[in-house]
Amino acid sequence: MSAVKILWRACRTFVFSAALLVTLFGAAFGALYAQRPFREYPSVEYGESLPLPADWQRQAEWAFARLMFPPGPLDGYRGRFDGDWRLGLSLWTQDYPRADRAFSQAVRRLTRVDARSVEQPVNLDDGDEVYNWPWLYAVQVGEWGLTQPQAQKLRDYLLRGGFFMADDFHGSQEQAYFEKTMKMVFPDRPIVDIPNNDPIFHTVFDLDDRYRITGAEHLTVGYKLDGKVARWEGIYDDKHRIMVAISLNSDIGDSWEWSDTPQYPLKFSDLGMRIGVNYVVYAMTH
Repeated sequence: MSAVKILWRACRTFVFSAALLVTLFGAAFGALYAQRPFREYPSVEYGESLPLPADWQRQAEWAFARLMFPPGPLDGYRGRFDGDWRLGLSLWTQDYPRADRAFSQAVRRLTRVDARSVEQPVNLDDGDEVYNWPWLYAVQVGEWGLTQPQAQKLRDYLLRGGFFMADDFHGSQEQAYFEKTMKMVFPDRPIVDIPNNDPIFHTVFDLDDRYRITGAEHLTVGYKLDGKVARWEGIYDDKHRIMVAISLNSDIGDSWEWSDTPQYPLKFSDLGMRIGVNYVVYAMTH
């Protein structure tokens, strides 16, 4: 092969590689640029705001994305917080933002995931914003008021590879309502119990021994409503990957929120942190 041909192939390879790098960088930069900036909303527990971590402006590869949603017919805050749910002071802000930030710190300490120190509230009605966040969490989903357009957006997000953790709903009435709303998301996919040998329980910690995680307000009784038995459920995709991880009759959000409070049992925070870490790592690797 002549020197001219060798030089031409080398130049062509360099140009292709450079173009590929520019394309990948542009895609990553575009996704980052498209993300909504951090905003803190007033919370039903903490009011206007909590002190921000010193590094709250630092970007990272993972952030705690909290789902914003309208209240539903079982909303326990009706009469106390009846304003526009899109502005905070609504059901979706339960445990927020203290739980989000405590768990984000745990992800930093216990994994190699580059976690952001502050959360990101995400509204499904806000264009394509949800697609910027691969891991999504919602609290008290037995009381939410998910709309049909939001359900369709959530379905698309999950089928594109997103992960949704549905937490803190209790008893037969809330269970029935949550299952009804999830039928709007996946009418053709059942909610099933996750078996002990599923990888989601073994990504970082082996979690064969799971128990009900009780919320701070229900420690005396030990459970809420008639939700005595903890259920670890999921919705799978066609490749048997969990898209939706469901914690019925447990309050994992409280286990994060009160993890540094001596009065809250360590065994609940310990299990809650380990479950959350497994869910994050599973979502980022499956």
